[in-house]
Amino acid sequence: MNAHIVTNRSISAGTIARTAVLLLALTNQVLSALGKPVLPIESAQLEQLVSVGITTVASLVAWWKNNSFTQEALAADVEYERQRKLNGK
Repeated sequence: MNAHIVTNRSISAGTIARTAVLLLALTNQVLSALGKPVLPIESAQLEQLVSVGITTVASLVAWWKNNSFTQEALAADVEYERQRKLNGK
């Protein structure tokens, strides 16, 4: 007989945010098809929003990596790489 462990997990904030954005996008798409857009955005505004979005994503991706500026942080990076090689990873 297999025992099952049940844990109480809550829905993450990321899941809620993605679901809300998806619902807003779907609602806007349906209403737009009916001629009543929820998010009336002009072409120039759309261009600016896309540009800001790309810049924001690129900035976050660039800073997601370990950015070492101090001598201590640089030395820690060297030690980390040495330990990775020792452990075969």
